[in-house]
This record gives sequence, C-alpha cells and structure tokens, in this order.
Amino acid sequence: MFSQTNDRSNHVGLFLPHTIRTHPAMKKTKVFVATIILASLVSVTAAETKPNIVFLFADDQRADTIGAHGNPHIQTPNLDRLATSGFSFRKNFCAGSFSGAVCVASRAMLMTGRHWMNIPSEKVASDWKQLPLLPAVLESEGNYRTFIIGKWHNGKATLRKAFSSGRSVYMGGMANHADFKVQDLIDGELSPKRHAGGFSTSVFADAAVDFIEAADSDQPFFLYVAFTAPHDPRNPPDSYRRMYYDKRPPLPKNFLPQHPFVNAPQTTMGRDEGLAPWPRTPEIISDQLCEYYGLVTHLDEQVGRILQALKDSPHADSTYIVYTADHGLAMGSHGLLGKQNIYEQSMQCPLILSGPKIPQGESSDAFTYVHDTYATVCSFAGIKPPQGVDSRDLTPLMQGSSSKIRDSVFLPFQDNQRAINDGRWKLHIYPHINHQLLFDLKSDPHEMNNLAEDAEHASEVSRLTALMRSWRTGLGDDDPLSVDNPQPKTPVYSNSNRRLDVWQPKWIRDRYFGGRDNPDHGPGK
Repeated sequence: MFSQTNDRSNHVGLFLPHTIRTHPAMKKTKVFVATIILASLVSVTAAETKPNIVFLFADDQRADTIGAHGNPHIQTPNLDRLATSGFSFRKNFCAGSFSGAVCVASRAMLMTGRHWMNIPSEKVASDWKQLPLLPAVLESEGNYRTFIIGKWHNGKATLRKAFSSGRSVYMGGMANHADFKVQDLIDGELSPKRHAGGFSTSVFADAAVDFIEAADSDQPFFLYVAFTAPHDPRNPPDSYRRMYYDKRPPLPKNFLPQHPFVNAPQTTMGRDEGLAPWPRTPEIISDQLCEYYGLVTHLDEQVGRILQALKDSPHADSTYIVYTADHGLAMGSHGLLGKQNIYEQSMQCPLILSGPKIPQGESSDAFTYVHDTYATVCSFAGIKPPQGVDSRDLTPLMQGSSSKIRDSVFLPFQDNQRAINDGRWKLHIYPHINHQLLFDLKSDPHEMNNLAEDAEHASEVSRLTALMRSWRTGLGDDDPLSVDNPQPKTPVYSNSNRRLDVWQPKWIRDRYFGGRDNPDHGPGK
C-alpha cells in the first residue's frame, strides 16, 4: 500500500511537553490533561494518515471515449489532464452480467468486491447487504465518513448498508437527464423525492463540489459520485450535441446495419437495441454518436469542476481519485446499440487512478476488472480486504512490482454468452445457438474476422475452451456451453417490437420513434 507522512502530527507532538506542567498540586490535572491530549493526538494522527478518496463513476462509457487514450474526435480536456496526472488501465473490464441491466451487476460487483458468480444471493441484483460493502468497510475499519451522490440501482436495503448519508441520490437505473427527482440520505433514511432542478451531471457535480468545500480534515472521507451519464436518453445540453453535429466523429470501424445472429434475447427486442430502427443507417448512428459524445464532453466538464474544487481545497495533496465506469456501450458496433453483449466495446470501460505517489502519465495493458477498485481503495486506506473478496489490488501494477494480476479475463453474460480473452486470442461461445467466434485481437482488435471455423485455428479454440473451463470451475459456473436443441440463430428484426421508455424526451421520440407517444417501458408500464 501507499504510505504517507504528515509533518503536522509532528508539530502536535512537539506541543505536548510545553502544555503539561509539573507542579505537584496539579498532578491529577496533569494526568487528566495528558490523557485528553494524547487521545486527541491519536485521533488527529489517525485522520491525517488516512487519505481521502473521491470515486467518480460514469454510466455506459466506452473505453475509447477519452482523448488522452487515443481518440482525437472527442473533447475531454479534464479527463485528459487526469490521465496525465495519474495512471490509466487500458484493459479494464466489467466482468459480465447476470442481468440485461448490466449496470446493476457491475455495481453489485463494485460494492461487494466479488465477481457476480461469487455473490451468494437468490436476488443477486439487490440482496447482498449481508456482505461487507466497500463504504461500510471503510467506515468501520478506517473511520471514514462515507457519502453518496447520484445513481443507486441496487435497492434501498443495500443502500442503507453501504451509506448512511448522501445528497441528490437517484434511486433507479436511468432518467431523463433534464427532468428527474432525487432524494437525500440522512442517517440512513431517504428523504421525500424532490425535483433535481437541473441537468443530472451538473446536479451531481454541484453536490460533490459542496461536499468537498465543506469537508474538514478531522476525518477522512470516501465521496462516491455515481453519474447517470452518458447513459441514454442521449439528450445532452443542446450546444454539446450540436458541436459534434458540426464536426462529426467517424462511425465505429466495426459498424454494421444489424447484428448477424441472435447473441442474446435483447438483440431483437431489448430496450437498448430499440433506440434506433433496424437496419441501422450510418446517418442515424452518426447522429446518436454525436449525442453520446455530447454527453461525455458535458460529463468531462462537470468532472473538471469537481477536480478543481478538490485542487482548491486543503485536501488536494491527500486525496486519491478513482475514475471509472460500470461498463461500455456498443453505439453501432456490430450492429448493436446496447451493452448486453460480450464484445470489447461493451465490456471495456475507462479506469484512471490519481493521487499521492501514483505514477503520473503512465498506463498498463494488464487485465483488470471494475471491481478490482474495491481492493485497491482498501489499499489506499490501509485496510485489509475482508475474507471472500476476489477483487485484486492494483497498486503493484502502478508501482511496477508486477506486470499483471491475471493472465486472462472471463466474461460470462447471463446463461447465453461466454467469452475468454488471453490478450492475443478471444473466444466467444453462444450456448443457446451452439455458435462460436474466435478473434485474433492482435490483428483484429475490433472483432470483425471470425476464425472459429478455420481448421488452422482449431487448436486455439481447444486451448481457450480449456482455459474457460478453468475459470468456470473456479466460479462454479455450471451453465452448459452447448444444447441439444439450439434456438434459431438467424435474427428476425421487426421495428414493431421496438420498446419506448418513459424517459425519452419529445425531440428524441420525434427524431427516432416517428413521434410515438405511447411508451411501453418504465414505471407503471
């Protein structure tokens, strides 16, 4: 773990002998005062040797949407500066999902520090309050003040177990960024809902800035800010989408009008996939990509406000910053729009760490999971992760004492998709349709050329299948990798099956749903 020193505790120590006098008549007073001062000294020293932690969590952000990470078409000056002042993990993944709402699974893994297959619960989305949750561990073992702002999509019981206080909390998975309600968390209880009074990302940033400016140095804090952007609706403030309409980013290199096979039930009927008609046209995907980039750039601006508030505060030199996302998003790649798939662009997401003694401007291609931040944050705080946590501490990668913490990543999605990636080769298995894909990521990083049926690569398929089997054994994954009666492989796309949720604003309904005004997804639907 990282060590810190603080000169102020030494100054307090120098104060002690000059304060306690030795007159015989004051012997009892001396002992009493010494006890109080020593207790205060211990408290101050404990607070000052524990760093603060600011955890910034984006929603649906692809790994390739940061300028400093190689995208010249997007404007993210604040994330660029964070990458320059910190350490980037360029092969960071969400570890699959038990749900089509991938954010639910990702956040469950983050808070428990466990792969979703290691979370013991019949209701794994929201019933893991019996496990040691990261904020609660920081509070009980490190005397941290924990505070939540923004999205919580895992139920009230787990929220109360994780945090006791927060502001502008959004209980749900998504919302119209410009029109939604929030609640405050006070002594473990949620206040009545109130109108947020602004755009989601700005509202959450406002609350974070207020918290940082008001925080004192008597107790370390863990500030968790969970944004709802760049999740759809893709309705950034108007100028942010228009800046990209005027200078359009290119389509993904693996753009397709529609996905060629049924990788999951959501492919032809899911809410995410219904956000644009089939077949996808370059024009519609270009528009939605501009809107998505607009959300990312606006998010970057609000992250910049939080980072500036931290820089201007007394906590600047004693705070670690974690920036990551729950998962990525297809946005036209492979003919898909959502994240209910195991392609790289949907399972990969950014991860940047910055703070005391973290190398600046460096990066690693070592495999990491989003939930590795659990053990890493514990390391920052000088706390041993609880038993049962499978999260890995990333500090050895940053210190250079290790070049990797795992040799491969396993990406299981419900019972209908499995993938194994060893850095060079990636194998997809689709059990319900008895279909496989094999990609050489060195020559084909966008997963466009399937080699699974090429006899020349049969040995790679066998080797990766065995590697996947090892992962499955370790995680207790007993879902079959093939079936006797496979489902139809060829998808049937029907625009009459597109779902419309209640959160899409009118201009999006007009633009992408033909003016439709009868939502069939969301509360009350």
